[in-house]
Amino acid sequence: MTFKTKNTVGWILSGLIGLMLAASAFDKITGSAHALQMGASFGLSAATYSLLGVIEILSVLLFLYPRTGLLGTLLLSSYLGGAIATHLQHQQNIVFPIAIEAFVWIAAVLRFPELMQRLFNRKAMNNTIL
Repeated sequence: MTFKTKNTVGWILSGLIGLMLAASAFDKITGSAHALQMGASFGLSAATYSLLGVIEILSVLLFLYPRTGLLGTLLLSSYLGGAIATHLQHQQNIVFPIAIEAFVWIAAVLRFPELMQRLFNRKAMNNTIL
């Protein structure tokens, strides 16, 4: 796959992830009926769930901005890890947050070649002293 193709696919995935998570954050921030019901099922107040929406939208913005994309990747990964843990704790389906997290990492690896090198370059790992 050429660099241009990887970059294009990475940005398309990033855009789709950004749209989905921004919609989720907007629901939480505005306190829609669905969001309030979901928050209540987790035992969260409306104010706490709204704060989670703010954290979510900030993480998405950092992910989409190229200069802070790696930080955004880590923040979204942490956020979604918390979502997975919360869903597990309340016996809810975890497929959706796992799928989004997988797509976040796929998009990040495609957009940031240095991440791919750090994660999978054996030569670089063998030269580090533990």
